[in-house]
Amino acid sequence: MVTGVPNFPKGKVFDGYRNRLWQEEEMSGIRVVRVWTYITANEGFVRRIIDYASFMVSGTIAAIAVKKVDIVVGTSPQLFTPCAAYLTSRMKRIPYVFELRDLWPESIRAVGAMKHAKMLNWLERLELFLYRNAKIIVSVTNAFCRNLASRGIDPGKISVVTNGVDTSRFKHQDKDAELVRTLGLDGKFVAGYIGTHGLAHALDTILDAAEKMQNMRGGDEFHFLLLGDGANKAKLVSDAKERGLKNIAFIDTVAKEEVVRYWSLLDVSIIHLKRSELFLSVIPSKLFECMGMGIPVLHGVAGESAEIVDEEKVGLTFVPEDADDLCEKLKWMKANPKSFASFRRNGIRSATKYDRRTLALNMLELLEKTGNSQAD
Repeated sequence: MVTGVPNFPKGKVFDGYRNRLWQEEEMSGIRVVRVWTYITANEGFVRRIIDYASFMVSGTIAAIAVKKVDIVVGTSPQLFTPCAAYLTSRMKRIPYVFELRDLWPESIRAVGAMKHAKMLNWLERLELFLYRNAKIIVSVTNAFCRNLASRGIDPGKISVVTNGVDTSRFKHQDKDAELVRTLGLDGKFVAGYIGTHGLAHALDTILDAAEKMQNMRGGDEFHFLLLGDGANKAKLVSDAKERGLKNIAFIDTVAKEEVVRYWSLLDVSIIHLKRSELFLSVIPSKLFECMGMGIPVLHGVAGESAEIVDEEKVGLTFVPEDADDLCEKLKWMKANPKSFASFRRNGIRSATKYDRRTLALNMLELLEKTGNSQAD
């Protein structure tokens, strides 16, 4: 694996690493080559583009130096990593696979992060070029497949391997008593969001809901928890302070090993994205982690992911960016303990369909077929 040093989302290199030209480590039996990149926080479009482009250059150079390679995989959402994979494949004369995790630059248009139409059009032409030149495309949603097919990409070379959950880590457990005491959550019905606080997530909707609940009779029984970082984090914290919200807690990103402790605090998990046609095609990976933990979801994302919530009966959907609907569904969750318990059970049962080990084996099978077809 060729990658940079861990620094997301604050743009600060994690302890134990340095941003050097080349360094290697072994993780779970996998050789990991880390290269230098221009590091910046997950905010500011121009700086992030420089970050992405720097990896394309350093990653391609490093990949050339890695010997005995049969196939190269480049993963989105941004396009510079697949660019590096494509260049590597040409120089090594091996197949290249595009792993499609988000539609880029369409997602940039959706959140309004860039207004330069000519640049976006150029990126779209690059996107289609990379799709056409990939040996196969592995998408995380069926909707992405339909999108590509409608734009002239051969559907025969597109396969789906969804996101999933590590069921050995994300499994039901009682609330962490120490964190309950520390955060003052004893006796509270906790609704939480865990993940990136970005432009696409429109988390001001949760602030609106918290404000409505704070001013509502019986609303003091509910508490909101937001864990993570991102481009909108500072603004959200500032807005909550200005509104005088006493029923919401912000927690910075915690170590991977600690995340499950915080998941355990949630009675319900809020999953939310902006109201946009683009997001009809995405499936937030945290949905599967909620299933594994047996945490009912309040799902504010329309489209394919909402269909999973309804089909598996693991929670309720609400209209994206509609704080009133979120409040009503949250109150319903607490007022209907039998349905709530059913959502829990259904989540744990459904998680087995999305076990990451099984999905990884499916991905491996696709890569082996691709490599073998090249050898033939």
